[in-house]
Amino acid sequence: MSEPLRSPSSPLTPMIAGVIYFCMASIALLSSRFEGGLAFIWAANALLMAELQTSKTSYWPRVILACGVASMISTALFGMGPLAALPMALINIAESLIVATLCRRFIPVHLADGSKRSLLVFIAALCVPANIIAGLGAALVAATLTRVDFGASWLQWYSGHVLGGLTCTPILAMLLQGQVSRWVKETPKKKKLEALGLLAIFALVTAHVFFLARYPMLFLLLLPLVAISFRVGSLGAAASVMVLAVIGGAATVAGYGPLNMVSGSIGERTQLFQVFLAFSFLLSMPLAAELNGRRRLFQMLQASEARYRAIAEHSGDVVLNVSVDGIIEYASPSAAEQIGCAPGSLIGRPAEILVDPEDRAEVIRAHRRALAQPGDVQTVEFRPSITADGLDWCEMVTRAMLDEQGLPIGVVSTVRDMSRHKARQRALQRVAAVDTLTGADSRWAFLEKLEQEIQRVARGAQACLLLIDIDHFKSVNDRFGHGVGDKVLSGFVERLRPGLRGGDSIGRLGGEEFAILLTGTDIQRASMVCERLRKMVSAQRISAQASDTITVTFSAGLVELDGKSGRAELLEAADKALYRAKHSGRNCLRLAA
Repeated sequence: MSEPLRSPSSPLTPMIAGVIYFCMASIALLSSRFEGGLAFIWAANALLMAELQTSKTSYWPRVILACGVASMISTALFGMGPLAALPMALINIAESLIVATLCRRFIPVHLADGSKRSLLVFIAALCVPANIIAGLGAALVAATLTRVDFGASWLQWYSGHVLGGLTCTPILAMLLQGQVSRWVKETPKKKKLEALGLLAIFALVTAHVFFLARYPMLFLLLLPLVAISFRVGSLGAAASVMVLAVIGGAATVAGYGPLNMVSGSIGERTQLFQVFLAFSFLLSMPLAAELNGRRRLFQMLQASEARYRAIAEHSGDVVLNVSVDGIIEYASPSAAEQIGCAPGSLIGRPAEILVDPEDRAEVIRAHRRALAQPGDVQTVEFRPSITADGLDWCEMVTRAMLDEQGLPIGVVSTVRDMSRHKARQRALQRVAAVDTLTGADSRWAFLEKLEQEIQRVARGAQACLLLIDIDHFKSVNDRFGHGVGDKVLSGFVERLRPGLRGGDSIGRLGGEEFAILLTGTDIQRASMVCERLRKMVSAQRISAQASDTITVTFSAGLVELDGKSGRAELLEAADKALYRAKHSGRNCLRLAA
């Protein structure tokens, strides 16, 4: 998580920054102008870059002015003199502004967060545009006012400013953001002692290598440098580079250390030391950033694992971790209650053993779809093969688990008891399948049966469709009311049932219109059945009011299923035959053309 940008309101804050900048610049000028031109070591701009990268832009003018004045004074007093003061101040400010602007443009946070992206952008901005451009201006000034030529001046500027910026900017940014003080407050005492001990060991090893060792032993510094980066993180890596810069830089300038075994001027040896320092920075800081990222990821995974375990172990649903090849790797405790199996007995066994053989193919397809489409959730219903009391339907929701390369390593599935839901669904289907007034099949239930019968006929069976309309039913409603009309409808179905066989179905399509599906019969026998039904109905009378009775007759249209015509075509053919029956005097049967 990135730190918020600073917005200092005190007028003393930029003045303090200017004083520190003046001290850093003066020390560099006094100690490293070996050839009378530019300083070979320069860390002052690291302070300005850290200030700009960690503060809001509203603060920039004040701190730029303070550091610019400090640069002018130090250059006039200890550098190339008053003539170089203003141009060198502008060049120093330009370098810092280029780095800060590019970092703000290409990273959403600042250098103090220690991320790999922040470090890479900072290094690229510092090494390529900022110091190539600023170095040209500084080399021109130095070549004009001193004896050092343009090429040497540019190299002195570039090496000193790049290496000074790399070494000091990260730790200064962390200091300005309060990360050091927060680390001191929040880190356990044991960890603080470990960090201080590692830094002390590193300081002793550095002092030995640069002041006491008779042979060049710079490699000895790598192990403690990596150890600090690993154990303490970005803050420790930055601190260790600073320790190396102070001890190694002082030794190199004073003529000690392994780099003084190299032939060349003191300026060249100083530049060589800064190259070593830069490589130490490039080893420790990115390593620390990577380790910090992995540490944060590990903490997030631990929190996620804790939440997952809490949910899995206290959920009524069964939670399963299943490998790519379908082997159960984890089963939540609810498996014992939900499916009657101890979780431990399921681990290492194929997940398909939980599924009824008739449903296994669909569950396996859902498992494969989850692996092939990692971002999608797959849902499948199945009947269990291992059942606890009352468990006859389950729902499985499956999603892939991915590794750090984004490749599936298995799935996590939740299995939920769907028995009650299925029972309610079946009850609703039964209610929806029956006409509540007459007890006949509802329209949609009858049409479903008709569709199934069409498929059976296509495979060689025989069946006929009879479409029926009660004659003059409207007059019954008009004369006796809808109550009597309802009585006629229910009585009509009751009188038809005794004449139907076990495989036949009667459905109410709407109003006084009914349909009968006669299975296992051809058109001739179906016509005989229809005539028998017509006589059965007309032979009985239905009481209406007082002594009034009603004689019920019907007209019918009959069509034979051929296995080729669809449901709509059959209904239309039967309806046309029914229409002819009505216009033939009613109370009769007509066959479809």
